[in-house]
Amino acid sequence: MTLTEVLPDVQSLSRNDKLQLLQLLASELDRDVGNVIEPGGTYPVWSPDQAFGAAQALLKALEDEKRRP
Repeated sequence: MTLTEVLPDVQSLSRNDKLQLLQLLASELDRDVGNVIEPGGTYPVWSPDQAFGAAQALLKALEDEKRRP
């Protein structure tokens, strides 16, 4: 069965069933890769709260845009 054959059925699923399908697919992918994510493990997540360089670049871009005629 191909993805194009399955998509219409997936699109007709309820939100709850889609979430269950998503969990199933994530588990399958994890199993294929070799259990990269371990239950109960902790993993670092990047957050933009300390991205001062990015904030400065955005502020400069906004200021440059204001100066344009």
